[in-house]
Parts: sequence; C-alpha cells; structure tokens
Amino acid sequence: MIGRRLKTARAALSLSLRDLSAVMGAMVSPQAIGKYERDEDMPSSRVLGALARALQTSVDYLLSGEMMSLEGVEFRRRTKSSKEENSIEARTIHLLERYLAVEELLKLRSLDWEKPRGAPFPTADVRDAEDAARSVREDWGLGIDPIPRLAELLEERGIKVLSLPLTDLDGLAAKVMRKDREAARVIVIRRDTWSERKRFSLAHELGHMVMSPTAGVDPEKAAHRFAGAFLIPADALRAEMGSQRSSISIGELAALKRRYGVSIQAIAYRCRDLAIINAATLSSLYTVFTERGWRSAPFEEPERIPFDYEEPHRLERLCLRALTEGVVGQSRAAELLGISLVELDSRLSSSEA
Repeated sequence: MIGRRLKTARAALSLSLRDLSAVMGAMVSPQAIGKYERDEDMPSSRVLGALARALQTSVDYLLSGEMMSLEGVEFRRRTKSSKEENSIEARTIHLLERYLAVEELLKLRSLDWEKPRGAPFPTADVRDAEDAARSVREDWGLGIDPIPRLAELLEERGIKVLSLPLTDLDGLAAKVMRKDREAARVIVIRRDTWSERKRFSLAHELGHMVMSPTAGVDPEKAAHRFAGAFLIPADALRAEMGSQRSSISIGELAALKRRYGVSIQAIAYRCRDLAIINAATLSSLYTVFTERGWRSAPFEEPERIPFDYEEPHRLERLCLRALTEGVVGQSRAAELLGISLVELDSRLSSSEA
C-alpha cells in the first residue's frame, strides 16, 4: 500500500491535502487523497501517475516497499515550528532513502557509520566532553590539526550529512532505523548560513552521537563543549594563545578563525572554557561582538567562510559514479538526485569540462 510514502512525499513539500488536490488540478478531492494515505483506498494508475508528478517523485517510489524511519530526532531550533519539523523529517527520509540506495548499489563500506571505539563515552561532567573529543580524534587519526572540511570527514565515517533550506530550525540529528541493518546516522544542516556555523553544528551533533551524559548533566552544554574541543583541541589552543591571558585582540581571534574554521565568538568562549581568559574578559569581548552586530543575523563576522564550503556533495558524486560505471541509467540517476534529466545532463557536461 502507498499510504505512508504518499504522506511522507506530501509532507516533504509542505503541502496540505487541499494543496495537493489543487496542484493536481482537482483530479481527486482532498478527502480521496486522505483515504489513499490511510490505505483505505488505492488510486487508479492514472491518478497514481498524477500524484507522482505533483509530488515530484516517481510511481516506483510510491509503490516501493517498507520505509525507513527516524528515531531520537533532535532539532536545533530557532523557534518552535511543528509544521517545519514535520516537513524536514519527511524530506530527510526522502533524501536518505536515495543516499542509502546508491551506497547499497555501489557496495560501499560507509553504508554503516564508523562509531569511534569506546563510544558512547560516559559524561558525568561537562568537562568530560574534552576527553570524549580527544578520544574521537585519536580513533579517527586526526591528531590536533585543524579539520579542513568537516562534512566530508563525517560522511567518510558513514554519517550522512544533508543540507536543506531551513526557516525556523538550524538542523537536526537522528538515527535512521532500517530493517535487518544497524541504524544509520544523519545530520541535517542549514544551507543558507556561514560555514563556520555549519561546522560548529556538525561537531555539536557528533557530540550528541558519541556521548552519554549522566543524570544532572545538560546534554546541550556537553555537546557544545565537545564541539569546541573537537574543532580546537585544548593543547593546540594553549600553544597558540598561552595558558592564561588578561586580554585578547579581535585580530588574534580572527587569525584563529582562519586557521580552525570556527567563529570568533566560539573561539572566545573556548578560551573561557579552558580558563585562558576569565569571565570578565569574555564578557568584555561579547560586548564588542554585540556592538559590531556579530551576535545577530546575518552573523557577519570578519573572515566569513562561504556558505558552500561545508556543503555536502558526496551523494551527488556517488550518483554520478554509479551512472559512469553503468550501475544505474540516466533516469535512475536523476531520480536518486531528485533532479530532471536536463539538469543531470548539465551537471555531466560541467563535470566533463
């Protein structure tokens, strides 16, 4: 039956039953679509084709088997918006099914995520996040060097990273439950924001995945501490800044931002976490940040990292690889990418150039 897939595809486009009926030119009523979604009725082949076109998907997708589901969904909110949450969850499932399908076709090891040894790490105190971040870096062979492209690193380790246009949300992290397989992991980031913010969000969500806070420990504070420690290891920052400072210039913070790809505000906070500066110095810095407008949208700090620096591109690369190797045809590749054949031809041409 097509009910759940139909409802998910509709939610992914943020369409009401009435909206979908209108897009289909009132071929069927909202009530009839509701019956299809509850599996109380089955559309004719003509209506099924019209539904697929209206939902920008294929008949094969609507008729395909059991769907995956998301568990343990954690949203990073700006404001509460249940409508956007439902749409983002549906779009995430929609994209993930394509992502996992092409990995399965190519028989890739990254189909399952490479959980660091020892994870989840017990976190009885926020400061334990430092040890967790150090353990992940050691297990993944990262040393204390800056991480150039974090989205690429996480995808190499089997964490699916998706970028979507979000309004009231900064992103989400979740487990992806699959039949007869270990749960996959996914992080969704906000597309239209600076990459230093994306990088912190990615590291923050990684912290949630690898830590197990005990009662009384704020998971968000622990994940924030993990993100800072993962992106800027304590030994590296102390080597750059010294062990204790009475003041820090904006120029120094900007130079560190260029090196580590972390916002000036996050670096200042990291210095406070490690007691390199005291609370009064941090407060003075944040007063400057506020005066310069860096603490409110569009968060235009110096040394901004462009939006596309941390955009994930692995799904597109895998689809083009599957097409080039003859694993899929052009129609299937376009469907996996969620684009038209014309757009696929354009991407192939630009790649060949």
